[in-house]
Amino acid sequence: MPFLPFRETDSIPYFADRHEAGEKLAQAVLQRASQHPELETARFVVYALPKGGLPIAAPIAALLGCPLDVIVAKKITRPDNVELAIGAVTADGYVVWDAHRRSTSILPSYIGSDASKATLAPANQYHAALQEALCHAQAQLAELSPDSPRFSPQGAIALLVDDGIATGMTIAAAVQAVRSQQPDQIWLCAPVAPLELLPLLRSYGDRVIVLATPHPFYSVSRFYKAFPQVTMTEAATYLQ
Repeated sequence: MPFLPFRETDSIPYFADRHEAGEKLAQAVLQRASQHPELETARFVVYALPKGGLPIAAPIAALLGCPLDVIVAKKITRPDNVELAIGAVTADGYVVWDAHRRSTSILPSYIGSDASKATLAPANQYHAALQEALCHAQAQLAELSPDSPRFSPQGAIALLVDDGIATGMTIAAAVQAVRSQQPDQIWLCAPVAPLELLPLLRSYGDRVIVLATPHPFYSVSRFYKAFPQVTMTEAATYLQ
């Protein structure tokens, strides 16, 4: 499916809400899969980045007839500016720093390395920011765990889905966590992402499926007419 252009003069968002975006993305994923006969017997597993990714991912899993699970990744924010993301960490400890998006590790070995000290000094402040994001990710996963089926992606095609990709940091951390479980392929799927981010996303996954690549981007919510917070109760219903 071709990427949609965006003009600053456009006043109508691309999507009414996450449900509509999810349905459109599901059709695009199915179309991409059907173009490759070798995928007819492939096993798929869909991973949503909660909470906003779940309404997007659910129609994809339903259309493909495959399991839906979650991979929780949270941004690490700068200690002196909580609006600025400097990295991301998954609930199981995979870390990506902004300056080294391709450098990941399991906690705690990465913290205290020469690279992290040089880039993110003083290390203790960033360690605290990392621990805060890790605790947030683990708490969210624990809250969703009773409803999350925990399917293994080993040998399968793993689809990582979010409601939009702004910086690519959380999806990068999620990729590393899923890749450690040895899937056959990883596809990154989102309704919207910045055009300039596509080369980086393609370096993370085997396929990238994005419906719209706006410029200028600013924020994911800008391209939805309705973009309310997804509650934990709503998130759980998609996994049940």
